[in-house]
Amino acid sequence: MRIAVMGIGGVGCYFGGQLVRAGEDVTFIARGAHLDALRTQGLTVQSRVTGDFTRAVSATDDPATIGPVDLVLFSVKAYDLDAAAFRLPPLIGPRTVVLPLQNGIDASERLARILGPDPVLGGVTYVAATRVSPGVIVHLALNKIVFGEYPTGASPRTDRVRDVLQRAGVTAEVHPDIRVPLWEKFVVLAATGGAMAMTRLPLGPIRECPETSAFFRTVIEETVAVGRALGIPLPVDCVDRHWVLLSGLDRMVRGSMSHDILAGRRLELEALNGAVVRLGRQAGVPTPLNFAVYAALKPYADGGPPP
Repeated sequence: MRIAVMGIGGVGCYFGGQLVRAGEDVTFIARGAHLDALRTQGLTVQSRVTGDFTRAVSATDDPATIGPVDLVLFSVKAYDLDAAAFRLPPLIGPRTVVLPLQNGIDASERLARILGPDPVLGGVTYVAATRVSPGVIVHLALNKIVFGEYPTGASPRTDRVRDVLQRAGVTAEVHPDIRVPLWEKFVVLAATGGAMAMTRLPLGPIRECPETSAFFRTVIEETVAVGRALGIPLPVDCVDRHWVLLSGLDRMVRGSMSHDILAGRRLELEALNGAVVRLGRQAGVPTPLNFAVYAALKPYADGGPPP
């Protein structure tokens, strides 16, 4: 399968690297120091879960040099989605599928407005991976992609993508109503993204402090209440299942927004806690702790206030 990876942070490089290691024809779309590193040093993934490896990879800054592909793994930050989507048309042929792996809940809708609905799937990933330097990824936990036709359904093309991902060692599932796993991920991201960035702490110290742990869980519960008020059929045990999952992760795991705030980068705040607050107002659901996270992080949304 011919695959293009747009967005070469932890998510894109980790899953793209797994596909390269499995022998798929993968090209990474990059720029600057990251492009230079991929071309000259290859891609290095350091993972206690799926093993360390370094591979020579194909990389370019111009999608037009690739041509139409079978699959686009689209994993740019939520705030860069529209600009990146306008660069995708040279990659799109009659059989191309675009699999968005963004934080938030509206990536597929935004892509469909730019590309048309035909190539766009819905997708969500569970992975703790971060780019620590150009061309180098550290993977701490999880290795899963759930996807489907958007807004609902499965098809032969989703089955083909699932099979390719599974051959690469990815835990890949096709879901009949992708809105549900999108929201299930979204509710926990409100905490592992926003609340974790707010505290500047990894998961272990948050779990070990009763007050902070309670704050963290309540952020999740508020977001679940918003989703249900909007008609998303979230499972009854949604919060408890997430809590069990979080309890079993490495204590040094951080969400991507936590890494971003520590590095002084822009935050996906509007796509996470900002969206919870806005949708809560729309649905008439109070979200005081999400608002606290949103208000505390708002000055850092564009990369932090000047010193």
